[in-house]
This record gives sequence, C-alpha cells and structure tokens, in this order.
Amino acid sequence: MAVRRVLGLGELDRGRPAAPLERIDDAARALAEDLIDTMRAAPACVGLAAPQIGVALRAFALDVSGHKKAVTVHGELVVFNPVLVAAHDVVVAREGCMSVPDLTGDVARATRLVMRGVGVNGEAIELRTDAFEARAVQHEIDHLDGLVFLDRLAGPGALHARRVYR
Repeated sequence: MAVRRVLGLGELDRGRPAAPLERIDDAARALAEDLIDTMRAAPACVGLAAPQIGVALRAFALDVSGHKKAVTVHGELVVFNPVLVAAHDVVVAREGCMSVPDLTGDVARATRLVMRGVGVNGEAIELRTDAFEARAVQHEIDHLDGLVFLDRLAGPGALHARRVYR
C-alpha cells in the first residue's frame, strides 16, 4: 500500500504501550501491508513495529531471511497482538534500530523463545524460534511496549556509534 516515514527516537511515544487490535479487518490488513512495504524499502531492515510508523497498535512485521546470524527463519510475517510465552538462554549481542539510526547497543535477549499472536487473516500463530530471529521478535515487541533498545543496554560501554559498511 504505502511506504511510511519511520519515526525517530524523539518522535516515539516511549513508555506507553500500544493498544491491542480488537479485530483483524481491512484496516489491520492495510497496516500490515504498510509495515511490510516500509520494512522492504529500508536496506538491511529485518523488522518494523507499528508505533515506529506512528500507529499505536500492537503489530509488527518481521523477515530475517538471508541474515548471516539467522538460524531459524520463518520468512516474511506480520503479527498482531504478540505475546511472549517462553524465553530461554539469554545472551548479550549488538542490535540497532530504524528509529535510532546512528547508534547500536549491546542488549541481553533470549536466544530461544515461543511467541503467540494473530496473523493477517485472523489465524492464531505460534512461533518457536531462536538466534537472530528470536532477538528481532523481542526487539519489535519492545517497541509495542513503548521501549527501544536504549532502554535495555547491557551496562556502561554498551552504546556504540553505528558502523557504516561499504
């Protein structure tokens, strides 16, 4: 449908959780398309949450296909009303964010998880994943809870200038 502008750190409604979707209707499916279109338009983007495009609803798009740190890959998906059911084996690793383009940070995240939610056709989703995909899921759910990776830095010295690769 449309590539939307990604909000920067100062524009996000931090600290305020997004509202759950009451039903999966045409408006929800249009939001899903906008999330996918916007994610695809940004080089190296593997996930995008609705609050990052100014929509305060519990929805995110994800696709870690082709990422060198991905082990389990479920492909392109949009999840509404996600809930982490289980999370195990925490590891600290570097991550970045479209809303914080100049920085990365070392963040502790589970490397294995189970998440439940609803898909674009109203179907129940249960996602069991690991490694980079698990990290990406947790990052996007944080956005839905009004958090960014800066809120979860692993300690002093955990914030870094983003490297530019050519």
